[in-house]
Formats: sequence, structure tokens, C-alpha cells
Amino acid sequence: MRIELATAPGVTERPNEDWTSVVLPASGEGGSLILLDGVTPPAGDVGCVHGVPWFTARLGGALAELSASRRDLTLPEILADAIRRTADAHRDTCDLSHVRTPQATVVMARWGADSVEHLVLSDSTLLLEAPDGAVRAVVDDRLHRVPRAALRSAASADALRNAEGGFFTAAADPSAAAKAVTGRTPAADVRALLALTDGAARWVEMFHEGDWADCLALVRKSGPQELIDRVRATEDTDPDGAAFRRWKKSDDATATYVEV
Repeated sequence: MRIELATAPGVTERPNEDWTSVVLPASGEGGSLILLDGVTPPAGDVGCVHGVPWFTARLGGALAELSASRRDLTLPEILADAIRRTADAHRDTCDLSHVRTPQATVVMARWGADSVEHLVLSDSTLLLEAPDGAVRAVVDDRLHRVPRAALRSAASADALRNAEGGFFTAAADPSAAAKAVTGRTPAADVRALLALTDGAARWVEMFHEGDWADCLALVRKSGPQELIDRVRATEDTDPDGAAFRRWKKSDDATATYVEV
């Protein structure tokens, strides 16, 4: 089995808010992949004393443990339980009802002898490659369907956050897990997985350097760090966003590749 991952902060002045892990059970059968992209809040009160890196570490740790130890649970059930555990860890110190309470996008995949399960919540991406090289992207496109004008102010974005007609993230409400895009694929139909935060997916979605199949082929050949390096190189040629309009010059970028 081949496993490779790489991550890089968007700027050196801020901690990396992404989180990723691959878990292989001691039995040697199956495994799971977890990738989180912490949501950077706008300046101002968020109701929490901990911050996004604390949240992604807590949520990611819970997801890794549960996905490996509780194969009797579905991925949405695991995500709901992990959200609940994380909320309980700071319920007494923080205002979890605050719309900007720490939150994250989620990608999960879990494989065994018979099937590969997947879950995607918000705007990170999971690629599944078939034995013949065909690549399928699993996305939750609700955020992309929100008009950009509705996201230009913090107040208008807050009104759409974890709300019907808007988009959903893993925050403090376990019911958000039921909003995730989920599915199951026969194990014989999947030979590789690639999970990407949107900072790494810019190579395809924003810079149009190739399609999803090209992206996975690049990572297979040269590794996930090469993908991130190419994203950074393109960002550096357009520091002011003249060619590629974006909220941040560079975003935290993470790519996790597994051959199953």
C-alpha cells in the first residue's frame, strides 16, 4: 500500500488550519482517510477561546479513532459522534451557538475487502480512481452554488452558514453530518484515493492547469508536495489576484493520496 500526504500553510504568519490522517487498523485489513479544512473566521468575536487549529485537531482525532474502531457505524454516524465529542470538550467554556464557532470541511473515506465508503461535507474534494484510470470527483457543491455577491460581507455569509439554502460545515451541531454527500463503491472499482482541501484543489478549480484525472496522475507520479508547489508557483505569478480572483492570495493546502 502506498500512502503519501503533504500540507502547507497559506501564510507563515498563521498556523495551518488543515488536518489529515490515514489510519490502518492493526488487523491489517482496510483503513480510513480523514481530511479537514478549518474555516478561517473573519476578524471579530467567534465565541470560542480555542481557535480553529484546536478544533480541527480535536475533530480529526475523534474521526480517526472512530473510523478505525467502530466499523459498525456509518460515516455520517461517525461524523455526528465526533462533532458531539468535540463540542462537549469546550461546551463549558465557549458559546457554541455562535455562527462562527470553529468549524471545518470534511472528507472521509473508509475501505475494506468489499467496498470503499466516502463522505464529503463542504468544499473539499475526494477523487476516486478506477482500475482503468477513470477518475470520479466527489464534491459537495452547495457553497459553489451560493452567489459570490452573497459571500462578500461577513453578515451575509453568516446568514448562509449551516442554514438551508446555504452551505454546511462540521461545527457544533451533530445534525450537520446528515447533510454530507455520501456513497459506497465496490472495492474492486477503486485503486486510488486523493483527498484535497480547496487550497490544493486550486490547481484544477481555479487555475485550470488540468482536470481531476490530470491532478491525480500528477500526484501519483510526483507526489502531493509537487501539486502544492505548483499551486504556490501559480499564486506567486498572480499575487494581486488580477488573473485569478480569490479571497486569499494563498490558502492552506493539503493533499492525501492512498492506493488501496
